Amino acid sequence: MKTSWRSASLVASAAAVLALTTACGQDSPPAASQNVGATAAPGDYGSIGSGTAGTAGGAATGQPSAPSASSPSNPAGKLSVSTAEKVGKVVTDSLGLTLYRFDQDTAEPPKTNCDGDCAKTWPPVPADDAEAGEGIDKALLGTVTRADGTKQLTVGGWPAYRYAKDVNAGDVKGQGVGGKWYALAPDGKKAQGGAGAGAGGEAVQAGLSTRNDAKLGEIVVDKNGMTVYRFKKDEAWPKPVSNCSGACLEKWPLVEPVDFNDTKGIQKKGYMIFDRTDGKGKQQTINCSPIYTFAGDKAPGDTNGQGVGGTWYAVRPDGKLVGASE
Repeated sequence: MKTSWRSASLVASAAAVLALTTACGQDSPPAASQNVGATAAPGDYGSIGSGTAGTAGGAATGQPSAPSASSPSNPAGKLSVSTAEKVGKVVTDSLGLTLYRFDQDTAEPPKTNCDGDCAKTWPPVPADDAEAGEGIDKALLGTVTRADGTKQLTVGGWPAYRYAKDVNAGDVKGQGVGGKWYALAPDGKKAQGGAGAGAGGEAVQAGLSTRNDAKLGEIVVDKNGMTVYRFKKDEAWPKPVSNCSGACLEKWPLVEPVDFNDTKGIQKKGYMIFDRTDGKGKQQTINCSPIYTFAGDKAPGDTNGQGVGGTWYAVRPDGKLVGASE
C-alpha cells in the first residue's frame, strides 16, 4: 500500500509541474492569463525627449494662429474631418485643432486617466456645444464625467483631448507622443497613416512584425514601426508578470493585445496576453514575456531603449533578448 500511495503522489506532483510548465510556452495559449503582481521597482528606465511633429495637408502657409489649445474651456463647436500629411484623416474642432486619444484611457466603458499636469499638456475637450459636422457620425459622440465633475467629449467611446503644442489649425504635433497619444480618426480609432500606410492613409503594417536593424539584427517592431522591448526584471514563468508600473510605464508604454493573425514573423509559441494588476488593462507578450515600446524612440527605426539601465533590450521574433542573457 505504501508503494502505491507514493507512486500516486509522484504522479500527481509531476502533473502539477507539467501544468505549470505548459501555462507559458504552449502552442495554443489561452486568451488571457491573470498577472500575479506588478509592484516591483521599475529600476532605471531612461529619459524621454519630445514627441513627433507634423502638419496637416492643405493648411495654407501663413495661416493665422488658432487660440491656444491650452486655453481653458475652449468649446469644441462643430467637429469636422481633415486630412493630415502622413497621419491620414483626423477629427478637428471648430477651430481646426486636432483632437487626440490616450492609450491609457478606456472606451468600454469610457474612462479618462489624464489629470493634473497631464491635463495641462493635453486639455480635455469639453462636451458642451460639441456637434457632429460633415464626415462625423453623431452616434459616435458621447460624454464621460471626469474626476472634477466636468463633462468631456468622447468619440467612439474614447475621451478627446487637444495638445497644448498645437497652436495652428492643422497641427498634429501630438501624434505618437510617448507612444500613447494619437490623433482621433473619425471612427474613434487611432489615426495611423505614415510608415506602412496605403494611398488612403490607412495603416497596412502588421500589428507586430520584424525588421532587420543594422546593429541589432532581426528585431520586433509594432504597427508604427517602433522598436519593441523587454524588461529583464519581468517574469515569464509560470505566468507573465510585469514589474514596470507607474512612472516606468510613462517611459516604457505597454504593448496592447495584438491578434496573432495581425502579426508577421513572430513566434506563435507563448504568444499570449495577460491581465495586469495595476489597472492598466491587458498586455501582450512574446514567448510569455511582457513587451513594451520606448517613449525615447521618436521615429521608426530608433533603438534608443537598447541596453538602458542594463535591464531593457530589444526583442527577437522568438521573444529572446537582443544582446543580453536571460
